[in-house]
Amino acid sequence: MHAMVPLADGFEEIEAVTIIDMLRRGGIDVTVAGVGSMRPTGSHGISIECDAPVEACALEAMDAIVLPGGPGTRVLRESASVRAAVLAFASRGALVAAVCAAPTVLESCGLLKGKRATSHPDHAHEMKSCRYEESDVVEDGNIITSRGAGTSIEFAAAVVRKLAGEDAARDILARIQYRR
Repeated sequence: MHAMVPLADGFEEIEAVTIIDMLRRGGIDVTVAGVGSMRPTGSHGISIECDAPVEACALEAMDAIVLPGGPGTRVLRESASVRAAVLAFASRGALVAAVCAAPTVLESCGLLKGKRATSHPDHAHEMKSCRYEESDVVEDGNIITSRGAGTSIEFAAAVVRKLAGEDAARDILARIQYRR
Protein backbone atom coordinates (compact mmCIF):
# COMPACT_ATOMS: atom_id res chain seq x y z
CA MET A 1 0.00 0.00 0.00
CA HIS A 2 1.11 3.53 -0.75
CA ALA A 3 -0.37 6.86 0.35
CA MET A 4 0.34 10.48 -0.47
CA VAL A 5 0.19 13.18 2.20
CA PRO A 6 0.39 16.66 0.63
CA LEU A 7 1.77 19.46 2.81
CA ALA A 8 1.70 23.22 2.24
CA ASP A 9 2.87 26.07 4.42
CA GLY A 10 0.49 26.34 7.37
CA PHE A 11 -0.25 22.61 7.73
CA GLU A 12 -1.35 21.42 11.19
CA GLU A 13 1.68 19.61 12.62
CA ILE A 14 -0.12 17.20 14.96
CA GLU A 15 -2.33 16.02 12.12
CA ALA A 16 0.45 15.70 9.54
CA VAL A 17 2.94 13.88 11.76
CA THR A 18 0.28 11.59 13.25
CA ILE A 19 -0.92 10.59 9.78
CA ILE A 20 2.58 10.00 8.40
CA ASP A 21 3.78 8.14 11.51
CA MET A 22 0.78 5.87 11.97
CA LEU A 23 0.56 4.95 8.29
CA ARG A 24 4.25 4.04 8.26
CA ARG A 25 3.82 2.02 11.46
CA GLY A 26 1.04 0.18 9.60
CA GLY A 27 3.43 -0.82 6.83
CA ILE A 28 2.07 1.72 4.35
CA ASP A 29 4.58 3.56 2.17
CA VAL A 30 4.00 7.31 2.53
CA THR A 31 5.11 9.98 0.10
CA VAL A 32 5.08 13.38 1.74
CA ALA A 33 4.31 15.66 -1.20
CA GLY A 34 5.22 19.33 -1.20
CA VAL A 35 2.72 21.92 -2.38
CA GLY A 36 4.54 25.13 -3.27
CA SER A 37 7.57 24.20 -1.16
CA MET A 38 9.66 21.12 -0.53
CA ARG A 39 10.12 22.22 3.08
CA PRO A 40 6.78 23.66 4.19
CA THR A 41 6.46 25.16 7.64
CA GLY A 42 3.47 24.24 9.75
CA SER A 43 1.17 26.59 11.59
CA HIS A 44 3.32 26.31 14.74
CA GLY A 45 6.73 26.80 13.14
CA ILE A 46 7.74 23.17 12.54
CA SER A 47 9.10 22.40 9.05
CA ILE A 48 8.99 19.03 7.33
CA GLU A 49 11.16 17.92 4.42
CA CYS A 50 8.96 16.54 1.63
CA ASP A 51 9.83 13.56 -0.56
CA ALA A 52 8.61 15.03 -3.86
CA PRO A 53 6.45 17.80 -5.25
CA VAL A 54 2.80 16.81 -5.76
CA GLU A 55 3.25 17.20 -9.51
CA ALA A 56 6.01 14.54 -9.56
CA CYS A 57 4.02 11.87 -7.73
CA ALA A 58 2.90 8.78 -9.65
CA LEU A 59 -0.72 8.87 -8.50
CA GLU A 60 -1.68 5.65 -10.27
CA ALA A 61 0.82 3.77 -8.09
CA MET A 62 -0.79 5.05 -4.89
CA ASP A 63 -3.77 3.75 -2.94
CA ALA A 64 -4.76 6.84 -0.95
CA ILE A 65 -4.44 10.57 -0.53
CA VAL A 66 -4.65 11.87 3.05
CA LEU A 67 -4.97 15.61 3.68
CA PRO A 68 -4.03 17.18 7.02
CA GLY A 69 -5.72 20.48 7.86
CA GLY A 70 -4.62 23.74 9.39
CA PRO A 71 -4.42 27.21 7.84
CA GLY A 72 -2.49 25.68 4.91
CA THR A 73 -5.73 24.05 3.77
CA ARG A 74 -6.43 27.18 1.74
CA VAL A 75 -3.25 26.47 -0.27
CA LEU A 76 -4.34 22.85 -0.82
CA ARG A 77 -7.81 23.98 -1.92
CA GLU A 78 -6.36 26.51 -4.38
CA SER A 79 -3.73 24.15 -5.81
CA ALA A 80 -4.69 22.79 -9.23
CA SER A 81 -2.28 19.88 -8.65
CA VAL A 82 -3.85 18.90 -5.32
CA ARG A 83 -7.38 19.21 -6.70
CA ALA A 84 -6.42 17.07 -9.72
CA ALA A 85 -4.85 14.47 -7.42
CA VAL A 86 -7.91 14.34 -5.14
CA LEU A 87 -10.19 13.91 -8.15
CA ALA A 88 -7.90 11.26 -9.69
CA PHE A 89 -7.93 9.17 -6.51
CA ALA A 90 -11.70 9.55 -6.12
CA SER A 91 -12.45 8.71 -9.75
CA ARG A 92 -10.84 5.29 -9.42
CA GLY A 93 -12.38 4.56 -6.03
CA ALA A 94 -9.12 4.96 -4.10
CA LEU A 95 -9.20 6.21 -0.53
CA VAL A 96 -9.57 9.96 -0.07
CA ALA A 97 -9.22 11.16 3.54
CA ALA A 98 -9.12 14.60 5.15
CA VAL A 99 -9.06 16.00 8.68
CA CYS A 100 -9.85 19.37 10.31
CA ALA A 101 -10.24 22.09 7.65
CA ALA A 102 -9.11 19.76 4.83
CA PRO A 103 -12.55 18.19 4.20
CA THR A 104 -13.34 21.58 2.63
CA VAL A 105 -10.96 20.57 -0.17
CA LEU A 106 -13.13 17.50 -0.82
CA GLU A 107 -16.24 19.70 -0.65
CA SER A 108 -14.78 22.17 -3.16
CA CYS A 109 -13.97 19.26 -5.51
CA GLY A 110 -17.61 18.12 -5.39
CA LEU A 111 -16.82 14.80 -3.71
CA LEU A 112 -19.07 15.17 -0.66
CA LYS A 113 -22.43 15.70 -2.33
CA GLY A 114 -24.91 13.55 -0.40
CA LYS A 115 -22.09 11.84 1.53
CA ARG A 116 -21.73 11.66 5.30
CA ALA A 117 -18.78 13.81 6.39
CA THR A 118 -17.37 15.99 9.15
CA SER A 119 -14.75 18.70 9.62
CA HIS A 120 -13.45 21.04 12.27
CA PRO A 121 -16.52 22.83 13.69
CA ASP A 122 -15.16 26.19 12.46
CA HIS A 123 -15.61 24.93 8.89
CA ALA A 124 -19.01 23.27 9.22
CA HIS A 125 -20.67 26.17 7.38
CA GLU A 126 -18.49 25.44 4.32
CA MET A 127 -19.63 21.81 4.15
CA LYS A 128 -22.83 22.54 2.23
CA SER A 129 -23.36 19.48 0.04
CA CYS A 130 -22.72 16.69 2.55
CA ARG A 131 -24.78 15.16 5.32
CA TYR A 132 -22.76 16.81 8.08
CA GLU A 133 -22.06 14.85 11.25
CA GLU A 134 -20.32 15.81 14.48
CA SER A 135 -18.66 12.42 15.00
CA ASP A 136 -14.88 12.31 15.49
CA VAL A 137 -14.35 10.20 12.36
CA VAL A 138 -16.87 9.69 9.57
CA GLU A 139 -16.49 7.05 6.86
CA ASP A 140 -18.65 6.96 3.74
CA GLY A 141 -17.46 4.61 1.02
CA ASN A 142 -13.94 5.57 -0.03
CA ILE A 143 -14.01 8.87 1.91
CA ILE A 144 -12.89 9.36 5.52
CA THR A 145 -13.18 12.72 7.27
CA SER A 146 -12.37 13.83 10.81
CA ARG A 147 -12.64 16.82 13.16
CA GLY A 148 -9.14 18.02 14.07
CA ALA A 149 -5.84 17.57 15.86
CA GLY A 150 -7.51 15.88 18.82
CA THR A 151 -9.05 13.21 16.59
CA SER A 152 -5.89 12.58 14.56
CA ILE A 153 -5.04 9.23 16.14
CA GLU A 154 -8.52 7.84 15.52
CA PHE A 155 -8.51 9.30 12.01
CA ALA A 156 -5.11 7.82 11.11
CA ALA A 157 -6.20 4.47 12.60
CA ALA A 158 -9.28 4.53 10.34
CA VAL A 159 -7.03 5.12 7.32
CA VAL A 160 -4.69 2.28 8.38
CA ARG A 161 -7.72 0.03 8.94
CA LYS A 162 -8.99 0.76 5.41
CA LEU A 163 -5.59 0.21 3.77
CA ALA A 164 -3.88 -2.46 5.89
CA GLY A 165 -6.73 -4.08 7.83
CA GLU A 166 -8.20 -4.16 11.32
CA ASP A 167 -5.30 -6.12 12.83
CA ALA A 168 -2.75 -3.51 11.70
CA ALA A 169 -4.80 -0.65 13.16
CA ARG A 170 -5.44 -2.49 16.42
CA ASP A 171 -1.74 -3.37 16.75
CA ILE A 172 -0.64 0.25 16.28
CA LEU A 173 -3.17 1.53 18.80
CA ALA A 174 -2.02 -1.06 21.32
CA ARG A 175 1.68 -0.27 20.75
CA ILE A 176 1.18 3.47 21.27
CA GLN A 177 -0.95 2.82 24.37
CA TYR A 178 -3.99 4.55 22.86
CA ARG A 179 -7.02 4.28 25.12
CA ARG A 180 -10.43 5.71 24.39
